[in-house]
Amino acid sequence: MSDRLFAALQGLPDEFNVLSGNGRTHTAATLRMDVARQAERLRQLDAKVMGLLADNSPSWVIADLAALQAGVVQLPLPGFFSDDQLRHALQTTAADLLLTDQAERISGLGLGFHPVEQWDDLVLIGREIAAASLPTGTAKISFTSGSTGQPKGVCLSAAGLLDTAEAVGAALAELTIERHLSVLPLALLLENVAGIYAPLLRGAEIVLPKLADLGWRGMGGGFNPQQLVNQIAAIRPNSLILVPELLKAATLTLRAMQQRAAASLQFVAVGGARCDASLIDAARAIGLPAYEGYGMTECGSVVSLNRPGADLPGSVGRALPHVSLHASANGEIHIANRAFLGYLHAVPATGDYASGDLGHIDAQGFLHLSGRRDNLIITAYGRNIAPEWVEAALLAQPEIAQAVVSGEARPWLSALLVAMPNADSTTKTTSLAAAVARANASLPDYARVADWLVCAPFTPGNAQATGNGRPIRAAILRQHADALASLYLAKETTDVVL
Repeated sequence: MSDRLFAALQGLPDEFNVLSGNGRTHTAATLRMDVARQAERLRQLDAKVMGLLADNSPSWVIADLAALQAGVVQLPLPGFFSDDQLRHALQTTAADLLLTDQAERISGLGLGFHPVEQWDDLVLIGREIAAASLPTGTAKISFTSGSTGQPKGVCLSAAGLLDTAEAVGAALAELTIERHLSVLPLALLLENVAGIYAPLLRGAEIVLPKLADLGWRGMGGGFNPQQLVNQIAAIRPNSLILVPELLKAATLTLRAMQQRAAASLQFVAVGGARCDASLIDAARAIGLPAYEGYGMTECGSVVSLNRPGADLPGSVGRALPHVSLHASANGEIHIANRAFLGYLHAVPATGDYASGDLGHIDAQGFLHLSGRRDNLIITAYGRNIAPEWVEAALLAQPEIAQAVVSGEARPWLSALLVAMPNADSTTKTTSLAAAVARANASLPDYARVADWLVCAPFTPGNAQATGNGRPIRAAILRQHADALASLYLAKETTDVVL
C-alpha cells in the first residue's frame, strides 16, 4: 500500500469503523489485517497484474489496497463493459490474476483462467501469461469508457493517485465529512480515488451498498432514483459523488415527494459530464449541496473543484494544487500532473497532457469549459458551437433525460431527445416541445434547436452510452443518421435566424 494510505490507516483507532457493506463492517484493525494478509498472498503468487471485476463491497476495497501494498498492478474492470471490452482489457494488460464475483462470465471469454482460491465473497482465478510491458511505476491501469469503440488503457502511478486524493481531502478539510456513501461503481476512477482513497486519508467511514440497492439496474436497465434517495435517507452520509444524470434524477424525485435531502449531507460532488448551472441551483434548493468539478482519467481523476467558499456555478472550479492548468492558443486545456505515465502499449507520457477540452481560466482562477475539441459543430453559416453547451441547457429541463445535438454543416441544430422515464405518452410530445422552448430561451439564436426527434434511451446495453451514462455521440448519430437527414429535408430553412 502507498505509505500515505498505510500511515492514515495506522493512525486510526483499532475499533474505528472504516468500511461497511454487504452486511459486514471492517474496523481499522480488521482492515489493516485483511489488507496485509491479501498483500502477502499476492506476493506469494508472484502476481503481475490483478484484474478486479466485482460489485461495490468492502472486499473490492480490500483487494485494491492489497494490490497497492504488494506492488501489484491493479486493473479495475467495470461491470458494464461488454464481453469484447473485458477480453480486450484482460488480454492487452496480460492480467495473470482476476478477483471477481462473475467467474462464469470470465470462463465464457475463453482466456484460460482457472480457479485459484476463495477470497472472502470473491473468487480468485489465474492463468499463465507472459507479462506485458508497462511504464515504470504503473500501479493502476484504468480503462476509459470506450466512447470510440475499444476502451483505452491509461497507466497511472500510485503517487499521482494519492496526490489527487490528498488534494480533494485538503479542499474539503473545513467540512464535517465523517461518512461517505459510494454511489458510483468503484471501477470508475472518480469513485475509486475521491470516494475511497480521499475518505481513508481523512479517516472517514465509507459505506458500500451493492449497486442494485442504490438503484442501478445493470446494462440497459437504467437507474431507479427512488432507491438512491431512500439509501441517502437511511445511511445519512456527509458526502456523495454523482454524475449529472443522477443528480437530476435525485433532485426531481425529492421534488416530487415534496421532501428535502438528508440534512447530514455536507458535499455532493458532481462530475463526469457537463452540468448546467440551473441544475446545481435546483439541487441546492431541495438540500443537495451540489458542487461541480472536472477531471480526467489521465490526470488521476479530479483536476478542479467548486466548493464552499470557492464556488462559481457555471464553472468547474479552481484547479487543485496537485495539478497546473493552462489554455493553449486554440483554447484547449492542458494539464500537468504526475499521475499519467502513458497509454498501454504506447510511448510513455512526457510534459503536460492535452485534454481535448476547450475552455478558459478566468481572472479569479475558475476553469470554464465549453466542450470537446473533437465534438465542435460548425454550422452551414460558419458558427462554431460546442454541442455540450446546448445539451446542458436541454438536460436542465425536467422533461428531458438525455440529449444529443447535431448540426455539422447544417443551417440549424437538431436534437435527439430521450424523455424522462414514465412520461405520459399522450402528452410527451407537447411536454418535450415546451422543454425545448425553455432551453432555447436561454441560448442565443444561432445555438437554438430548431427541430428534434424522440429516441429510445441511450444505454451501455445498446452501445450508445458509457457506463456512467455519458452518451456515445458517434454511435448515436450513426444510428439515427437517416432520421436526422429526413428532418433537414422536410423542414424549410428560410426562417432560421442567421
